[in-house]
Amino acid sequence: MPQKKLLDRVRDAIRLKHYSIRTEETYVDWIKRYILFHHKRHPQKMGSSEIEAFLTHLAVDRNVAASTQNQALSALLFLYREVLKKDVGPVDAVRAKKPKRLPTVLTEEEALKVIGFLSGTNRLMAKLLYGSGLRVTECVRLRVKDVDFTRQQILVRDGKGEKDRVTMLPAAVIPSLQEHLLHVRHIHERDVAEGYGNVYLPYALAEKYPNASQEWIWQYVFPAAGRSRDPRTGIVRRHHVGTSGLQKAIREAARKAGMQKRVTPHVFRHSFATHLLESGYDIRTVQELLGHKDVKTTMIYTHVLNRGPLAVRSPLDQALARAAPSVEIQTTNQRI
Repeated sequence: MPQKKLLDRVRDAIRLKHYSIRTEETYVDWIKRYILFHHKRHPQKMGSSEIEAFLTHLAVDRNVAASTQNQALSALLFLYREVLKKDVGPVDAVRAKKPKRLPTVLTEEEALKVIGFLSGTNRLMAKLLYGSGLRVTECVRLRVKDVDFTRQQILVRDGKGEKDRVTMLPAAVIPSLQEHLLHVRHIHERDVAEGYGNVYLPYALAEKYPNASQEWIWQYVFPAAGRSRDPRTGIVRRHHVGTSGLQKAIREAARKAGMQKRVTPHVFRHSFATHLLESGYDIRTVQELLGHKDVKTTMIYTHVLNRGPLAVRSPLDQALARAAPSVEIQTTNQRI
């Protein structure tokens, strides 16, 4: 029996580890680009020096972000370690610089204003992003069983780093979310009546609970408008809604709201964290709600607040607070 093509072997290895279809597509794309960069040489005949050359090219010639270069490195290391079973040793490439940027944050008024220019499902999802601190992928992947109306909480399954966590379900969202789920259930029941109604389950769950894929509790809270064919199995299912539609809707809502900031779905998560800290909640609590592995990641929001560990106050504000009421600052040509 002839050996499978390299990229097919890569796909098999990725699926064996139950990685997502998005990861599969990304890794395969980087491996293709790596091979083309080296004039279609087989990776088996290459090693660390070729990896270094490709990564350096990305940083120097293509000026990619650090996260993009790291993604390419992960794909290539997967290829050599998991598929070719080859140790390439240390990789010493020119690394892209990771910029130290503070997150964009909306005020409470700005967040509500942007949400006000959204409608339907997009408005409901934006409320969850801001009210629960969800990442956009976590929001679209929510399943019915993970929303607990009684405890007013959401269980986020397989978040970043494949970790589960619990976050809050805003009371203000409950009525509209319950109404939304009634509509989704009608869609699911119609799918079942037409001979469909299955939903994707991770491999281990699909094996353990072979009939679960058609149960209501496993359905997505935000299903796609139509059914589609699974690219891996060929099974026709109703997947969850994509993220691009929400991203475009939020961008347009921000434009209509007259925002002078670049507003993305992730900005609502940044605003969630910042506003909790402004309200006096402990940073460890916020860390847990966000699902950050290290509290240092959460600490960036204290810089947004200009609070830091000592709640730093501007010296101008302190001086004015101590000054006599009659003291005024001259705003003419004098230098202060």
